[in-house]
Amino acid sequence: MKNFNYWQKRIILTTMVGYAMYYFVRKNFSLAMPGLEAEFGIDKISLGIFLTLHGVVYGASRFVNGLLADRVSSRVFMSVGLGLCAVANLVFGVSDYIAAFFAGDRHSYVFTSTLILTMGITWLINGFTQGTGVPPCNKILTHWIPPKELATKMSIWNTSHSIGAGLVVVFCGYLMSHWGMAAWRWCFILPAIIALTGAVLLWFLLKDSPSKVGLPELENTQKSSGDARLDAKAVSLIVREKVFKNPVIWLLAIVNFFVYVVRFSILDWGPSILSQYKGVSLASAGWILAVFELFGILGMLVAGWFTDKVMHGRAQRTCVFCMLGVIVFIIAFWQLPSGSSPFLFALCLCGAGFFIYGPQALIGIYAANQATNKAAASANGLVGIFGYASTVLSGVGFGYVATHYGWEFSFVTILVMAVLSILFLMLLWKQSSDGYSKKIIINETK
Repeated sequence: MKNFNYWQKRIILTTMVGYAMYYFVRKNFSLAMPGLEAEFGIDKISLGIFLTLHGVVYGASRFVNGLLADRVSSRVFMSVGLGLCAVANLVFGVSDYIAAFFAGDRHSYVFTSTLILTMGITWLINGFTQGTGVPPCNKILTHWIPPKELATKMSIWNTSHSIGAGLVVVFCGYLMSHWGMAAWRWCFILPAIIALTGAVLLWFLLKDSPSKVGLPELENTQKSSGDARLDAKAVSLIVREKVFKNPVIWLLAIVNFFVYVVRFSILDWGPSILSQYKGVSLASAGWILAVFELFGILGMLVAGWFTDKVMHGRAQRTCVFCMLGVIVFIIAFWQLPSGSSPFLFALCLCGAGFFIYGPQALIGIYAANQATNKAAASANGLVGIFGYASTVLSGVGFGYVATHYGWEFSFVTILVMAVLSILFLMLLWKQSSDGYSKKIIINETK
């Protein structure tokens, strides 16, 4: 047991650091945008298209790579994927040299067009390779963490998102503030070097399952398939039965759509709502959203602990209570009059953040437990693509409502999404905590 605990902690920590490295070569773009605009005159529309297409490709990639990750080694998949992200960033960092080579100069329209095309293609490739981060983590952690502990420990793992994003923002912000707009390329090259180092460490430090280090597999996690050694045909059968024919996974995917609409609406439109509707300065709005993230992390950890210790793994029930909390704080924020103290606005949004980040993490964790460790990556890929599809509603849809009907109706939209998430979650209220008891008989005779 002592040896297993050592390896479990090592795997959790290694995957946390590894996935944080993915954010080093993903969230660096936003910090480099002012430099790209200043040096090359790339307009905000083009930069916005980069961000939008990157998100769409990333969502699709999560799904595709989720199906693939259940069939290959998580160690190889994650380390190679991170290495490819790093290479894409290195290419992006020297994309002006590539464009100059093909255009023959640095001042013509051909150069600018070639530069935008080169950057766009490179960033789309990065968007796809970014989708190799979450699926292997979902798979490998379900092999190392018992179902009854998964919510707590995977909630801890989920903090790697914020850790990676926070560190790269500080790092690239330092580069841009001390070296000027010309430092944009170092926002890609230096994080890429760090990520390459991380990829090498993942290759040597990760282990796919306890059996890879001579330890027994987790108790009661093999009976869903009958055998730990499965060929591609057997894995396909499990994925079909545990994911695509599993109504629980589809309901979770729908819930994830609604939860992400609420979350992204607050994150993406929070500064505009605070400044244009509530009379808060942009500087204060930025700090409020930063604290919103911190409270989100705290809420995610509490929700994971609550799920395992109080709800006995039934994450869907925790999500219901969390979404009720979101509704209460969103209504409180909505009803605060314009010009109120920024502290009150922060209190309400931080409350909403505390509760929304629980479901954001738990839906994926619950999907992994329902699909079992043989199909966890595929389940999260399906659930994830619904989450990122929500940007259509939280982005364009929310903007349309705000423009044509005002901010008041925008809050109605958020609340409707939260209520719908609760209604769909109630359909899962009596569902068991995991899917390991539902055995699939696999005939592997040739």
